[in-house]
Amino acid sequence: MKIEAPGRSFPLGATLCPGGVNFSIYSRSASAVELVFFDREDDARPSRVVPIDPATNRTYHYWHVFVPDVKPGQLYGYRVAGPFDPASGMRFDPDKVLLDPYGRSVVVPKNYNRKAAYLKGDNAATAMKSVVVDPGAYDWEGDTPLGRPASQSIIYEMHVRGFTRHPSSGVPETKRGTYAGLIEKIPYLQELGITAVELLPVFQFDAQDAPLGRVNYWGYAPVSFFAPHQAYSSRQDPLGPVNEFRDMVKALHRAGIEVILDVVFNHTAEGNHNGPTLSFRGLENSVYYILEQDRSRYANYSGTGNTLNGNNSIVRRMILDSLRYWVEEMHVDGILSRNQPWQPPS
Repeated sequence: MKIEAPGRSFPLGATLCPGGVNFSIYSRSASAVELVFFDREDDARPSRVVPIDPATNRTYHYWHVFVPDVKPGQLYGYRVAGPFDPASGMRFDPDKVLLDPYGRSVVVPKNYNRKAAYLKGDNAATAMKSVVVDPGAYDWEGDTPLGRPASQSIIYEMHVRGFTRHPSSGVPETKRGTYAGLIEKIPYLQELGITAVELLPVFQFDAQDAPLGRVNYWGYAPVSFFAPHQAYSSRQDPLGPVNEFRDMVKALHRAGIEVILDVVFNHTAEGNHNGPTLSFRGLENSVYYILEQDRSRYANYSGTGNTLNGNNSIVRRMILDSLRYWVEEMHVDGILSRNQPWQPPS
């Protein structure tokens, strides 16, 4: 096994480089960070643990490491140690596997358990994991944005799953409720004269973020702002959702139909002070979220239990990086942001 190198702090996330992958993540208050690799989404133990040495692999508040021979499709996450002191806004939990905020794809174990992410103890077997993705590996076959003036647009707002989930859609059962299923319905959209589809939230969200006995159908509880929702893909391999989403965009563009995303940047699926530790809470809680004067509590301007802290430069950069990624690498044509993640004036 080749030895890891210090790597670099920029760019954030998992970046393919000659000979391996550079990993970089932000945490100001962490005392220790481990990069953990998994062979399967439901593995209870990592196949490899890479401690990130703060003496050689930390630049300011960025923890980074270059790992040789890592390939696209590799599953990974982080374990981050630090103070657990809710009264001061810190909620580190070294037992929890955390998603990379910049992860480009996410796998969800069939036995995923939201509850395990807020109870004490190791949750590796039931945790979502990030996936190493090579954004440049896809063949767009010359695809470019259509650039149609808004005044000439006829927009169809749709829920990716709901659009083709029912057998009456006429879509093959294996493709119903997926990006691939939407491709099957392009002739129908053309018959209607549609020039753009506006997709309700497609960022990876937590389907278990719902009242007991219910399912989060709408997707307004994101956990990864760079990853397309896995359950909307007919392909369940780690890279499947990314490539199938791109197939959908490319097919719609060929049909003269633009793609607009309804995005959510004002909250996450981590909920209130009793919620699970999935990513941001366990990395730097007081940076990613707006906290009340009682710093053990979250400002709930979103009505979902927490409010993303768009006042912070780290969060603003993540939002802009996410928007740039969806436009430049996923070729979407437009963005609709219904809610803004900032603190209202007093």
